[in-house]
Parts: sequence; C-alpha cells; structure tokens
Amino acid sequence: MHSKIVGGSTAKRVINCPGSVALCAKMPPQVSSAAAQEGTALHAVMDMIANDADLQPSSFLGRVIEGVEITDAHVEKLEFAKQVLDGLGDFLFVSECRVDFGDLLPGVFGSCDLLGIQQGKTILIDYKFGDGVMVDADENEQLMFYAAAAMRSQKWAFQGASEIECIIVQPPYLKSWTTTPDRLRQFEQELVRAVKASQQPDAPVRIGDHCRWCTAKTICPQMNGEIDRLTQRSLDALDDEQLGAALALAGKLETFIADARALAQQRLESGKPVPGFKLVPKRATRQWVDTAQVTAHLDSLGIEPGEYQKTEILSVAQMEKMLKKRKVELPYQLYASVSSGNTIAPQDDPRTAVMVTGLQLKAALSKLGA
Repeated sequence: MHSKIVGGSTAKRVINCPGSVALCAKMPPQVSSAAAQEGTALHAVMDMIANDADLQPSSFLGRVIEGVEITDAHVEKLEFAKQVLDGLGDFLFVSECRVDFGDLLPGVFGSCDLLGIQQGKTILIDYKFGDGVMVDADENEQLMFYAAAAMRSQKWAFQGASEIECIIVQPPYLKSWTTTPDRLRQFEQELVRAVKASQQPDAPVRIGDHCRWCTAKTICPQMNGEIDRLTQRSLDALDDEQLGAALALAGKLETFIADARALAQQRLESGKPVPGFKLVPKRATRQWVDTAQVTAHLDSLGIEPGEYQKTEILSVAQMEKMLKKRKVELPYQLYASVSSGNTIAPQDDPRTAVMVTGLQLKAALSKLGA
C-alpha cells in the first residue's frame, strides 16, 4: 500500500515524469488483476512466516489466503523466499513495515516487506512473486523510496549503520545492492523536487521506460504525440537510426494498446459508450456439463478409464477424436458451448453485442434507493 501522490512502485515514474501524477488522477480506479491478487496473497503468507519461525510454506498448501488458493507452484516460491530469510541469520526486523517521509513530504508513505538491522548494516527486503518482468536491485527507485522513507520514520533500523543492503527476492532469483545513507539522501532530494513539480499546472510529461506501468498512457499527450508521428511515417523511408528509435518505441506502444483495450472494455462493461466499438462474447469453447455423466456414458460403451482420462478427463474435442476411431458419436447433451468472457470489437463486427442490463439495472436501483 502506498500514497496516491507517489509510492515505491511509482517513484521512478514520478521522478522522470512529474506530470503523470495529474494524468493518473483522471483515470478510473484500476481493477485488481489475478496476478496482483496472487502477489498480495503470497506477501501475506511471507508476513506470517517471518513472524513465526515454526511455520513452513508447505503448511499453506491448499489454503485460501486473500482469496487465492495456495498451490504447489506458490509453495515453491515461498520456500525460496524463506530460505533467503533463514540464510540471513538472527537479526532485529519488522515485517510489512509502514514507512513515510514525515513533514518533508506529508501524505507520502509506503510499506516495505521487511526492514531490519544486523551488525551495523540495515537490511531491506522486497518480494517479487511475479514471473513476467525481472527486476534489478541496482539503483532501484522502489527500494530507495522505501529505504529513504524508513531512514526518516524507522530510525531504529539505521542506528550505527554505514551501509544499507537492498534485496529483491524474485524466485528463483536473489538480487542485492548495497548503498549508503548519502545516496538515499540524494534520492530523497530528487523525489522532493519531483513531487513539488507534480503539483504545478505545467508539470513536465516525459516518455521512457518508466511508462510501462503508468495507468494514464491512453491520455498522455507525449505518448499520443509519439504514436501520431510514428504512424504518419513510411517505414520504408526510415534510416537505420530512425528504425532503431521506432523499435525502441514499440514496447511502449504495445503496453499503450493493451491499456487502451482494457480501459475501453472497462467502460463498455459499466454501460458507457465507446464510439465505434462494442462488447461481444469471446469465442465459446465446448465444456462438459457433468463429467460424472460423461464417465457413466463411456463405461456403458465398455471404454476403459485409461483411454479417456490421464491426469484429468479429455477435452470435448479430444474425446470426439478418440470416439471417432471407434465410429461412436459423442452425444451433444454431454457438453455445452460456454464463452470465457467478453471482449471488445469494432461496431461492424458480425457478433451480437453483449447486453449489460444487469449493471444498468443495478445503477438505476441504487439511484431509486438514494
């Protein structure tokens, strides 16, 4: 958890693009993703493990934590994180520690996963349980944000310490970077300048690799300007340097497109129009109505379970293929076509638009009850 002004995960963006603070404030609340929920659950488990030496990651297998069922894959990540923690030996620490900048930056705070001190060295740990993007520890703005805020609000962890070890635990990788109080004070000054700049009406907006997780890419004037300039060029006319620049921009454009689609779908699902687009069901896939009925039918045909079930029962398509060899038809009553959700499509797409009357009715009823 962090403040709406700037936090650990947004420090790099705000320092490089102060104008992004005002832009992000205009965006609707972000819907929590499955990956984010999974990360929250694993952080909660590590907090429990850190505070109880007898707890083992395996004891959480099958339990539901923060709405997420802990799987074998989760346990493997947790075991790696616990090994790192155990490897540090005995030291004084606090897990899930709130840190802030006090009067220097009122309202700016965050929460570091673990903060402690060991033999004159401050230790700060940040868990990353995602598999997608590998995170480096060197000069990591998120780690420096937590460390600098802790240096002001959790002074006990810095008494007699001349160095600060910042550790990123991203199973199966461990990355560490050692810095000094002077470097953190320098970072603090950069952060203060950026926060002050963000409060100005003409706060500068800049694009770069800090744009990756920015929620305001779809309304960013710099990003839109780059897209306009790029789409108006003929790729055949680009020289080597221009082509390299275009490729460097490609990653930003891909996340821009993904964010634009997500925002459009969010608006359509809430009943708001997006000119030129509509909400349609995703391609339906065939699923078993009742697997018990399927196995009973196959048993009646004298088909052995080993032929249609490995670790789980075959899919409808696989079952059809298997039965076709026996010249047996698969009864249509055993399966149904089910859409896995909705997606956006151009208005002229032949698929029928999804009705969102449930959401509209809920909104109407809430107004009547007001």
